[in-house]
Amino acid sequence: MRDVIKTTIDLVSRQSVTPHDEGCQGYMDAILSPLGFANESMVFEDTTNMWSRKGKAKPVFCFAGHTDVVPTGPTAKWKYPPFEPTIDSGFIYGRGTADMKGSLAAMLCATERFVTDYPAHKGSIAYLITSDEEGPFINGTTRVIDTLEARNEKIDYCIVGEPSSTLKTGDTIKNGRRGSLTGDLIVKGIQGHVAYPHLVKNPIHAISPVLTELASITWDQGNDFFPPTSFQVSNINAGTGAGNVVPGTVEICFNFRFSTEVTDQQLIERVVALFAKHSIEYEIKWTFNGQPFLTPRGTLIDAVVESINEVTGIDTELSTAGGTSDGRFIAPTGAQVIELGPENATIHKLNECVSTENIRTLEDIYYATLVRVLA
Repeated sequence: MRDVIKTTIDLVSRQSVTPHDEGCQGYMDAILSPLGFANESMVFEDTTNMWSRKGKAKPVFCFAGHTDVVPTGPTAKWKYPPFEPTIDSGFIYGRGTADMKGSLAAMLCATERFVTDYPAHKGSIAYLITSDEEGPFINGTTRVIDTLEARNEKIDYCIVGEPSSTLKTGDTIKNGRRGSLTGDLIVKGIQGHVAYPHLVKNPIHAISPVLTELASITWDQGNDFFPPTSFQVSNINAGTGAGNVVPGTVEICFNFRFSTEVTDQQLIERVVALFAKHSIEYEIKWTFNGQPFLTPRGTLIDAVVESINEVTGIDTELSTAGGTSDGRFIAPTGAQVIELGPENATIHKLNECVSTENIRTLEDIYYATLVRVLA
């Protein structure tokens, strides 16, 4: 059987900074093809995607993930070169080890074991892989799902390999995510000399009480599955660089992470009403990043929970906390979707690393889940 640590190292060695794949999917193709998978490359603009499927029967059990990684930051500050994966004290160091090439390696090795042990398994096994998850997510999973939907090809169960765990692999799985809505706001004023306030209109002063009110609003109470909706300002930019000039505009970026208790349209309406109340002159661009989704207890979660307990002895926690993932594009098709991957303490950081023990554990959990669902 293929070794999951060597497979992780092979994938991490490829400098696939988003949206580049750098041959990762071709490497995966070479592993899956001999196992009976039909591999289909879907290239949209600058993004390389792969839809790979073994079998034509239902249910369709899909592993989903991404081969792209975030930029390394200053490589001189890394303990080891970020694309020369190195094992030290039981950890593999390298960009993408945790997010999420370790998961991809565990998926591949678990699949090889399962297909070898159960050649007459039920249903189909599929892979949906993109190089656009860390980027603008325009030409990746969402485009593949559109293609599959157009030909009525449905996923029944899906494990996304995002690093969901906190301290030890399997201690947390994500069975849903909050929705995300971003506003790019330009507030308009009148530029002029700070010494002549009657001749200017300061957009920073105008928007400040509005931001305070937005930050203090209780948008909802959340529910049993989701925390309350949150509002956060992420960027503010204004000024000419001179200390004696009132700016003519201020640019503000803010984001809502919202529960199933509200809709994106309701949030937009409340924000617009508040701007009107304060007589704000503005332009705004709304970017809808995804609806909240939730997978309740059922076939997939039960299989994953039981597999984690069998392999690790852990009674896993179901969570919807954290950011977004490509699961938001898959769940609306009717699929049961969860996220399960290694510990996330170092993702996107310098010296990203993952425990070799936990990657082996992840492979065992994936394998046990396949057995429960398709054997």
